[in-house]
Amino acid sequence: MLHYNFPPFSTGEVRPMRGTSRREIGHGNLAERALQGVLPPFEEFPYTIRIVSDVLESNGSSSMASVCGGSLSCFDAGIPLKAPVAGVAMGLIKEGKKYAILTDILGTEDHLGDMDFKVAGTKDGITSIQMDIKIQGLDLKLMEEALAQAKVGRLHILGEMDKALPTVRPEMSPWAPRIITVQINPEKIGDLIGPKGKTIRGIQEESGAELTVDDSGLVTIAAVGAEAMERARQMVQAITAEPIVGETYEGPVKSTTAFGAFVEIMPGTEGLVHISELQWGRTEKTEDVVKKGDRVKVKLLERDERGRLRLSMKALVPKPAGDAAPVESSYAEGAAPAAEAPAAEGGEEGGERGGRSGGRGGRGGRGR
Repeated sequence: MLHYNFPPFSTGEVRPMRGTSRREIGHGNLAERALQGVLPPFEEFPYTIRIVSDVLESNGSSSMASVCGGSLSCFDAGIPLKAPVAGVAMGLIKEGKKYAILTDILGTEDHLGDMDFKVAGTKDGITSIQMDIKIQGLDLKLMEEALAQAKVGRLHILGEMDKALPTVRPEMSPWAPRIITVQINPEKIGDLIGPKGKTIRGIQEESGAELTVDDSGLVTIAAVGAEAMERARQMVQAITAEPIVGETYEGPVKSTTAFGAFVEIMPGTEGLVHISELQWGRTEKTEDVVKKGDRVKVKLLERDERGRLRLSMKALVPKPAGDAAPVESSYAEGAAPAAEAPAAEGGEEGGERGGRSGGRGGRGGRGR
């Protein structure tokens, strides 16, 4: 919002100061519209912005001065405007077919002239425009000239503003409250709030920040200092962050099984490191590589349609040169495979197996 105040003493008048006049409301709306188009979206800068323009002396366009001053004040306050905005008031003196277009008119030129044409905008375009005329219409060619001349004036003013404050200050005032928003998955709202609000209250108590969350999953974090705000943001993200495929995470091994290990990469979020993904080469037992409680780094390879996470430890380690999977066999080195053994030996072997299994040896003896 932009509040524009034009007290009587700004023009040397002596009269009572009462409520806001229609003129002040109109000029304030014009300046506000000029700046609205370059404001950052609420998701990026969730502040209520109030600009107050107190006109202390006037012999020109105080509404266009409010645009220039408002733009500079936003830059000074650390509000990330998309571009600086300036405005200029154009005038017209017309007698018959003769005319003169005036730039940045004074009070007398406004009073005696035939047009008051206010144009505000950035170097790339116009954001707000207003015209008062005292003659019966304007020629299109005259309008084109007035807009072109207004652009020259606007760019000159922007150049002077750039000398005073070329960019937005990187940080807001240390006394300004810090407010940021974090968008989370709506399905994670319950995790953030916790049972009877226990989790979100714990974040507020530990960080000193205030948190609110709406049904869309937009979390607003407000804090007096940047440190408290950042601490609260990290805690919110730790609870609600979604794993990203291809990213690297570090976490404890929660349990081991014959087919791999389960690693917690985020609070309450676990994934499986299959035994084949523990290291390069063959792994006989999961416990040969990791044990419960170990902290390991893993890479998220995949997330299936059921939300299960497939992790890998070996993906973070270069593959050894010449590494090949060992050839495994179930027979002693130098012995012939069972498929190549003589049939008689196969029969005897079958007979022995039969004997051990309780009276089925005779079937083995008929091997040939």
